[in-house]
Amino acid sequence: MSKAAAPQIELASADPSIALEMTRWLSHLGAERRLSPKTLEAYGRDLRQCLDFLCAHWGERVTLARFASLEATDVRAFMAMRRADDIAGRSLMRALAGLRSFGRFLEREGKGKVGALSAIRAPKVAKTLPKPLPMASAKRLADADERAGEDRETWVLARDAAVMALLYGSGLRISEALGLKRREVPRPGEGDVLIVTGKGNKTRMVPVLQNVLALVQEYVSMCPYPLPAEGPIFLGARGGPLSPRIIQLAMERLRGALGLPDSATPHALRHSFATHLLSRGGDLRAIQELLGHSSLSTTQIYTGIDSERLLEVYASAHPRR
Repeated sequence: MSKAAAPQIELASADPSIALEMTRWLSHLGAERRLSPKTLEAYGRDLRQCLDFLCAHWGERVTLARFASLEATDVRAFMAMRRADDIAGRSLMRALAGLRSFGRFLEREGKGKVGALSAIRAPKVAKTLPKPLPMASAKRLADADERAGEDRETWVLARDAAVMALLYGSGLRISEALGLKRREVPRPGEGDVLIVTGKGNKTRMVPVLQNVLALVQEYVSMCPYPLPAEGPIFLGARGGPLSPRIIQLAMERLRGALGLPDSATPHALRHSFATHLLSRGGDLRAIQELLGHSSLSTTQIYTGIDSERLLEVYASAHPRR
């Protein structure tokens, strides 16, 4: 049985033909490119904002023909409008990437070539290195006793500690940890690896410490809701899938209790995992695999490794005479 067609998008600022192509484009990105729902939502929102701007800019609804005749000045005006709204460079870069993707889709479908989009330079994005946590602080974040004074059920505190332990102990993204099914997490003594699904639905194998599995099992034994093998292992207070926002709020409370800076986020635990492994002699390529990075340069930035550290590795490992 074929999948039901995606609901038709409606646009007040554009011709129905644009709305139809936008619907088909987003369906293509989801089915063929396997982009995440959040990315699809962001791309759709960026294109809507561009069409709204062009409608006001040109004084008429946008048609396919008019969109294909976009000029570089039109695109720059849209980007300037977004920048005036204090939109960060990374978001502007994503918006331009989405518009270019839509333009390429139209070209492949024979609906016109939007040449102006390729003539615009992507905005510069400042590279900010992540700030890992001290080892002692990272370990304390996975200790449920640090929040013993909070007015929360014991199983909730155990759950949050287990999630934090996975983020730091295995370097998982928060979405990867919360996406784990119960059958995918071995009991203590019955396994030492996890198969996680990361960006682009790519799976990878990561090691997991036995004391981390013990924390997860402690939460499982206390959880008041059924945890079927095919269901998510981490549940919210009402029994539904656990929201990342809940873990972010838990981290905010712990920051205050432990005197940590605002940079101490759930994702900082993943940074800390990589940086602490590297500082203890971990191989950069191995860390790349553990993190699920497609590019070694991403891992290099991620761990804050600099040229001096690379030279140290070279000097210690090169088989010179």
